[in-house]
Amino acid sequence: MKMKMKPLITLLITLPSLSLSFQSTSSPPSTPTLNNQPCCDSLLSQRYHHPPIIPTFQRKKCQQKQHHDLLRNQQTSTTTTTSTQLSMCQLLGMNCAELTDFTFSFRGFARRGGATDVHSHGWGLCFYDGRGLRAFHDPDPAAESMLAEFLQNHPVKTLNMVSHIRYATRGEVLLENVHPFQREMWGISFCFAHNGDVTSFDRSRFATKNDDPNNIPKMNKTNNPIVKIPWIGRSIGVQDTGERPYNPIGATDSEAMFCAILNALRARFDTLPSLPKLHSAVQSLCNEITELDSAYEGTTILNFLLGCGPHIQFAYSWPGSREGSSVWNGLYYLVREPPFHSAHLSDIDYSINFATRTTEDDRIAIIATAPLTDDEDWVEINRGELLMFDDGLPHLAPEECYEAELKDHGLESDVMAVTPTLEIDVRRYKLRKEFYQGSAI
Repeated sequence: MKMKMKPLITLLITLPSLSLSFQSTSSPPSTPTLNNQPCCDSLLSQRYHHPPIIPTFQRKKCQQKQHHDLLRNQQTSTTTTTSTQLSMCQLLGMNCAELTDFTFSFRGFARRGGATDVHSHGWGLCFYDGRGLRAFHDPDPAAESMLAEFLQNHPVKTLNMVSHIRYATRGEVLLENVHPFQREMWGISFCFAHNGDVTSFDRSRFATKNDDPNNIPKMNKTNNPIVKIPWIGRSIGVQDTGERPYNPIGATDSEAMFCAILNALRARFDTLPSLPKLHSAVQSLCNEITELDSAYEGTTILNFLLGCGPHIQFAYSWPGSREGSSVWNGLYYLVREPPFHSAHLSDIDYSINFATRTTEDDRIAIIATAPLTDDEDWVEINRGELLMFDDGLPHLAPEECYEAELKDHGLESDVMAVTPTLEIDVRRYKLRKEFYQGSAI
């Protein structure tokens, strides 16, 4: 007896629609709002807990995907265009006295990632939430990235933020090559973003055997060069023992240099350094890098932002232009503090009157490769200067960094012994008695 087969039933499952929507950055609202409340860089309301981010596989912009694939093909091509050789990345940093969102500055900055400028090989942003570090990275152009658009329209608050838009000159257009880079050291989250060209940390230069007179790369089992990044640290009294606790994941000179700086600092300090000591050590390492790089052909350009926990951010500048290029690569900053005024972004017709949205306690320092606004006075960081930002204020000399220590904004760790009492450093830097008298040191 034959049994009658039941027909197959195809079930159509309807997924609930996502409630998260994005506004176009090409034509933003005249006044940014969140739940019908105004939002800008200086709002000081409760921290906003953002909804889930749309996963990459659910993106609907086919043109964006095609453009991204085209960028990858251009980067991996053996033909290098003149614009590729002359362009570089851009940096954005924010350091604040009170919890502040970065939507205003990031809105203009993101436009440079493929809309008003050519930095379309990925973007990243890191900001501190207490001692934790939240990170966003995307190999897509910032001007077209839905993740970047999300951050522009959903403000999150922080005291310390570092961002980067990339134009790839070393390393392919891949996620592992997107800045800012992050590492843990001394129980502290450090983040680092770089703009420039440092040939001494080019992988093709150092992925070789030191004892090979023909400079033939030493290969591993997968026939790839074994990478051992250069050693720096002689300027702060540490010699190369062969150990490299920190190593790059990607192929950029920027990440290799970041790891080299951390390796040197880790070897130098067996107790948690004070901010003046850290400033002095980082300044010496920067001098050592520029001297090391002077032995190679080409122009050394070294601009970076280094986040060292929830309060502290270092900004270093060794500016310049690539040969044949008129594009200046430096670092500029401004400090917004009372009395506040309006500001207008230079990359998009967008303004905010900070006077109506701030308090007397607000102070925000913005650092950028090129000024973000066209109606404010930006200050260029001089060649070879290292600034430490805390509470929205720049500190140039090591002794100036004690102000942050006296506010309990120094490095904080549960796994590293603290440096001997600050009185030792006070005597070392010969600070005036009235500077620290009455403080808890």
